Amino acid sequence: MSKTQDPLDIKFRLTDGSDIGPKTFTPATSVATLKESIIAQWPKEKDNGPRTVKDIKIISAGRILENNKTLGECRSPMCDIPGTVTTMHVVVQTPSTDKGGGARPNSDQHPIGRVVKYPSFPGGLNPLLWTY
Repeated sequence: MSKTQDPLDIKFRLTDGSDIGPKTFTPATSVATLKESIIAQWPKEKDNGPRTVKDIKIISAGRILENNKTLGECRSPMCDIPGTVTTMHVVVQTPSTDKGGGARPNSDQHPIGRVVKYPSFPGGLNPLLWTY
């Protein structure tokens, strides 16, 4: 099997530090399907769980993954090491109940929360992106 056809073992890290998975996915799996899997496996004891695919953002290698892409299209050669589990970060963004048109009070704020960027690592790797 070529590297692009190898299945990926993925675990999803929630904002409280707990994990969902790991679970094996093929490169043809869409990001929307990943999100559906997260909703199905969401711990029942956690409050404010996602209700729809649109409530979830998945971050991998510092990038927010788009629903219409496949894992094969999103794969980062620096992060996908054969025989290991890839960790993707999950942020739940529930729809705002604000009826004011969705304007953000602070234009510096990232749409899914505050963002902390760490300096780049040697070798040209992208900076890590963490939200909280």
